[in-house]
Amino acid sequence: MTQKVFKEKYPIFELFIDKNETTCKTVDDVISYFKEKIDAHPVAVYIATFDHYAHTTSLPEGNVNENIKAAKNIVFCFGKELPTPEVMAVRPRSIGVSDMGDKFVVIFMEAPNPQANEAMEAWSKALKNA
Repeated sequence: MTQKVFKEKYPIFELFIDKNETTCKTVDDVISYFKEKIDAHPVAVYIATFDHYAHTTSLPEGNVNENIKAAKNIVFCFGKELPTPEVMAVRPRSIGVSDMGDKFVVIFMEAPNPQANEAMEAWSKALKNA
């Protein structure tokens, strides 16, 4: 898993998973895997799944990289505290999954909660050979 900064300001985690490294065959399989992890977590709660590919391709001026075959986000929240209104700016969490033909790209923005990052990183890494 690689940590990097996207567009010079957004800290993200990115993992490439060759399709032969996982039992997941589609983006929906990967999203289902993450939903199981979210549902089993004592704090996390599932919110929604967003089909970013379908949305973008439906727009008259939508533009999708030709190498992306499917792309969805699973949206959820780890929030167990609401100490200030500012927390709302960094919640909920989202993990993006893109099908690049021969591999999946799993990507998420760094959370201010270290335990949330640890969980998302562990879930992502466990996709290999899962």
